[in-house]
Amino acid sequence: MAHLARSTESARGDDPDGFPGRRVHRHRLSKRKKGSFWREVPILVLTALVLTFLIQTFLARVYVIPSASMEPTLHGCPGCTNDRVLVDKLTYRFGDPRPGDVVVFRGTDSWASEFTSQRSDNILIRGLQQAGSLVGLAPPDERDFVKRVIAVGGQTVQCCDKQNRVMVNGTALAEPYAVFIGHEPQEEFGPVTVPQGNLWMMGDNRNNSADSRRHVADQRSGTVPVSNVIGKSRVIVLPLSRWQEISDPNPQQPQQLGAPAPFGPSGVPLAAGLVLSWPVRRGGRLLRKRVAARRRG
Repeated sequence: MAHLARSTESARGDDPDGFPGRRVHRHRLSKRKKGSFWREVPILVLTALVLTFLIQTFLARVYVIPSASMEPTLHGCPGCTNDRVLVDKLTYRFGDPRPGDVVVFRGTDSWASEFTSQRSDNILIRGLQQAGSLVGLAPPDERDFVKRVIAVGGQTVQCCDKQNRVMVNGTALAEPYAVFIGHEPQEEFGPVTVPQGNLWMMGDNRNNSADSRRHVADQRSGTVPVSNVIGKSRVIVLPLSRWQEISDPNPQQPQQLGAPAPFGPSGVPLAAGLVLSWPVRRGGRLLRKRVAARRRG
């Protein structure tokens, strides 16, 4: 009888320590944990994709610098490790670009000749390139350019004075970021009065940049509408050896060169980020607690 009783307990899943059903309970709990994990993986992936899309659409995006037109501020050249820059899309929702800002913008029709698609004809490779562009591993297949704002709507810009300097409203600019290949003089242009709501763009690599000077014959005199600006280039994020903030001194106000930026439109994204970080951090803590509770269970 004793032997029969032990056999019956074993059939029910009782363990030798005398706790009925413990083995069965552990087995079911293990299966439940595994099933729950694989059900949550697609949700986590989908959530990550949605967050990536929202962040890059409304807050920030990483762009690859494809050319040397912004040297030495931004590196971009064939056969080298091009800079990846983080572009802030929030700042200009609260104000317009200012002289000295390094911005990414969509080129107008006359700029189309400067754009060359870098996408492969192979569908699979093109898909990988598109995915890579979301995180700055590949250039976006868009007619986007990066230049520095030199003059804004209502201002008159021209080049050059006797010291080879660009002038705005008759006053020479202080441009510590500009370089000249072979110390050749800048290309002369203007005077051009920038239409209201537009911007005059130039590259820091002054003699190797197809910027507003190359498009003065179009209907906007080479300028770019403010509405075409995608965002402000803030930080070089890759390669790590060049991780740094992108300088944006106002060339029209040399006395302010190197002065810290005020808490104005440029400070809004930081404040917004601090506010938005609270629910994100709280959600992260709740998720960690939930995972820890399941492990204990």
